[in-house]
Amino acid sequence: MRFGAEVVTDGVRFRLWAPKHDRVSLHIVGHQPLHLMRAVHDGWHELTTDQARPGSLYQFVLPDGIHVTDPASRFQPIDVHGPSEVIDPAAYIWGDADWRGRPWEECIVYELHVGAFTPEGTFSAAIGRLDFLCDLGITAVELMPIGDFPGRWNWGYDGVLLFAPDSSYGRPEDLKAFIDAAHRQSIAVFLDVVYNHFGPNGHYLPRYSPIFSEKHKTPWGAAVNFDGEGSETVRYMVIDNALYWINEFNLDGLRLDAVHAIIDDSEEHILDAIARHIREATSGRHVHLILENEENQSSRLFRTVNGEPRQFTAQWNDDVHHVLHTAANGETSGYYADYAGDTEKLGRALADGFVFQGEIMHYRGSPRGEPSAALPPTAFVAFIQNHDQVGNRAFGDRLSSFAAPEAVRAIVAIYLLAPQIPMIFMGEEWAAVQPFPFFCDFGGDLAEAIRNGRRAEFAKFPEYRDPERRERIPDPTARETFMSAKLGWNEVECGTHAEWLSFYRKLLSLRQAEIIPRLRGIQGKAGRYKVLGDGAVFVQWTLGDGLRLSLATNLSTKPVGTHRTGGRQIFSIGSVENDRLGAWSVIWSLHGG
Repeated sequence: MRFGAEVVTDGVRFRLWAPKHDRVSLHIVGHQPLHLMRAVHDGWHELTTDQARPGSLYQFVLPDGIHVTDPASRFQPIDVHGPSEVIDPAAYIWGDADWRGRPWEECIVYELHVGAFTPEGTFSAAIGRLDFLCDLGITAVELMPIGDFPGRWNWGYDGVLLFAPDSSYGRPEDLKAFIDAAHRQSIAVFLDVVYNHFGPNGHYLPRYSPIFSEKHKTPWGAAVNFDGEGSETVRYMVIDNALYWINEFNLDGLRLDAVHAIIDDSEEHILDAIARHIREATSGRHVHLILENEENQSSRLFRTVNGEPRQFTAQWNDDVHHVLHTAANGETSGYYADYAGDTEKLGRALADGFVFQGEIMHYRGSPRGEPSAALPPTAFVAFIQNHDQVGNRAFGDRLSSFAAPEAVRAIVAIYLLAPQIPMIFMGEEWAAVQPFPFFCDFGGDLAEAIRNGRRAEFAKFPEYRDPERRERIPDPTARETFMSAKLGWNEVECGTHAEWLSFYRKLLSLRQAEIIPRLRGIQGKAGRYKVLGDGAVFVQWTLGDGLRLSLATNLSTKPVGTHRTGGRQIFSIGSVENDRLGAWSVIWSLHGG
């Protein structure tokens, strides 16, 4: 890397980019005096010394005496304000030398938060649950952000040190051991990374570098400086970080958070630069780059003539979540109002991917999206729950806690067998009762601001206009809020939880046998749909082997007329009488061949 501490033959080489200062020193814990670093070109300061070795703790010291962490620290044993630790990445001996990843069409993704996934909340403890995930049928795990954040618990989107796995989860070698173990189970591992902002506490970069630019604004304030003065080095840092996770940790891909908030007027957008560098550096491996993009921009998802992604592999498809969510429970608040009761949108989300492809979205009051019909369904990640859609509810309640079981069962049967790539949110597969509320560990005025801000955010919703009800919204900074999110593994094989788990296993086994082998080679627009009645659609896709996959579903409480689907039925729930689909019915069929 161009940044940070690197173990070399004659000690450790330290580098810091601090163009705001002409003098920077290095403090190696346990050694005196300070070491003055050599100022070199373009604001860089560097020093190689034999007084440091793997395990040494260090900080950089600015001219005013402020001790700052290394922005490229590989590990922070005492949280974000403490000293950084020199890590030798070559010390870990990998056991996955033959692993080349999994083709994208084989991916069945499982999103998890390391801290809430197990009682211990560590990488090491998560290894013990890989057998469960393998038995479930999971082929890829997506970790919520792990970059070092302040405090003991956090969703991960308040990270301030991009290169350091948070110490509450374990050491870097513990993360490598988890990835190694997952690969032995033929499970790919993706990481959610955040390049659109830095957290509000423990971020020292602005003290010595132009990390932010007032040229652009984001929901978090000034934008990360990807196109202003000094931006070349900021771009290097982010590109190096992406390559670091892929190459140093053998990760199989990245999920890039909220890329619509990454603003860059450069000739080559930073997203394109990241994708280009990763594609050039990982020839021969299956590496997948996944976007979260509220703007539904399709251009970065285009395929080559042979069906390979030109840049990014897929995008989280909020639209398919919204149509299935509103069908299952009838919710109409906020952005759900643009989807509720609109069967046309249900068909379009399943067939085309994006519902909004340039039309006005009333919730926003502006157009949203770009055409997506030319993309294969595998360019979209489908889900009925994820950290946002659960955790951004006031109480973090899961869909299974407020929607009818027959409705949830129907939409599960749709998204797990559809040609879009499915993603399960941890615990969903057994209808876990634990919520997933928003949580963070801040203190003082910042904690108070976050607590009050979250409750004020919900004041605009009719159900929370009562101040007393808003006061019951969990305090994000309280330990009990974080602890409430920890999965209850003791309930997995009990009663209705075991029935849900069996249902998920059956569907994923069917996907492995009937759907995944036919997704290879799927290109271009593969879906078409027909509205059968309120809440009922017929959708058909042409798969990679030329067969047609069809779905006939009725996501309403009343029977609707349909036509005979024909073909070989591979799965069904609900009822069909006299060519009428019963309430909450789902029929999957294959045609041809």
